[in-house]
Amino acid sequence: MSTSTSNPSKNAYATLLTRPSYLAGVILLAYTLHNYSPSTPLIVLYTPEDSLPKPCLDALEIEARFSNIILRKVEHVRIPKGGRDRDGRDGREDGIVAERFTDTWTKLRVFEVCGLGFEKVCFLDADMLVLRDPSPIVFEDSYWEEAHVDRKMGILATHVCVCNLDSDSWAPKAWNKENCAYTNAKTDEVPEVEAESETKGIFNSGMFVFHPSPQLADLVSETFEYMLVERLRGYQFPDQDFLNEVFRGRWGGLPWCVNALKTWRYWHRDMWRDGGCRVLHYIVDKPWAGRVVRDREGRESAGYKGLDSVTHGWWWGQWESWRAERMGDGEGEGKREVEIGERWVAKERGEGEEGNEELRAVGGGAQDFARKWGDGKPEGENAVANDDTVAGGPVLRKKMLGERGHGPVFRNMPMLGCPAWRSEWRGRHDRGMYKNRSKTPTSSTSYS
Repeated sequence: MSTSTSNPSKNAYATLLTRPSYLAGVILLAYTLHNYSPSTPLIVLYTPEDSLPKPCLDALEIEARFSNIILRKVEHVRIPKGGRDRDGRDGREDGIVAERFTDTWTKLRVFEVCGLGFEKVCFLDADMLVLRDPSPIVFEDSYWEEAHVDRKMGILATHVCVCNLDSDSWAPKAWNKENCAYTNAKTDEVPEVEAESETKGIFNSGMFVFHPSPQLADLVSETFEYMLVERLRGYQFPDQDFLNEVFRGRWGGLPWCVNALKTWRYWHRDMWRDGGCRVLHYIVDKPWAGRVVRDREGRESAGYKGLDSVTHGWWWGQWESWRAERMGDGEGEGKREVEIGERWVAKERGEGEEGNEELRAVGGGAQDFARKWGDGKPEGENAVANDDTVAGGPVLRKKMLGERGHGPVFRNMPMLGCPAWRSEWRGRHDRGMYKNRSKTPTSSTSYS
């Protein structure tokens, strides 16, 4: 099956698949994106079979017959275990809020697509659904001009929502509704990026736009390579916290509608419009892990607090449309794809998580790795805690499919040199953020 990168479009989307529990998310992201922006390809980065079984790749190859997909195999990016040692000895990752975030380091591989010939790339998390064409917004040049951001070395993204209306114990004290960039925002507004603010100067890495280049890839890879392991391990949201350090003062804002968190439908009612949402982001539990249920009074519920029946219902509506189209494929490959995809989605009778650890981890168990602590014991008899603590108590960890060792660290990414960045790197090194090296790497590459 062809995975040619030739495409008349100068722009592309990209996503990442590292586990079978996100296969349904990637399939539906590709399907809905193709429905609304058919000329723009979706680059699907996927990891080796140690974490992603071959049937998942088979399903992606079949979907590539129907949707505009470019498949690209990448190696895992994992920080090594161990205190100051990058060889993986004597330690563990200790700041992370949820186990499922361990794979998000591999998201950094998206900056390696600079060799594919695209001018702009928009990364989308695998737990997103396209409801309207986002291309007129994410690939619009005016947002770069308004943000006064260097296009070569910056990104566009949406603000982090810091409302913390769930009162999560891991959240910083400054995370409250008063400090959220979206509080009092109107539906057509792009909140200002306040670079020095700990709440209004940070972005959500579920969606970001960049101009691929060797220099930008080098900026990301060198920052990762020279940052202290303890600092990397201490991140609560690994790729997001890291990328916010890399692009501090280098990012501009985009409208909420291209990275619309499902909770905003009831957290930011003044801003939210059902018809205005272009890309819906299913944070926390994923819709494919459980069906929308109806009680005896006819009230529907879905999601970790029972408030997401509408948005989860949108996902299931698209799934049924996709399923009907693939089952109608005369060649039979579509039926094979459906058979594979249905292994990792909840059944029609509401069955889903029971007996399926992969689904439980992205469904009802999505919060198990960041529980609130009272008596010092984890909630739930299946919870397992290590002996490290962060704000709010120990971090709950459970080994999942794909965690058979940490894999290579981030060393086979292009190291092409970035003289302008090295000046800034030395300044951060002096502030204790990076490893003490006797010298910085040398390179003959410079900015053009």
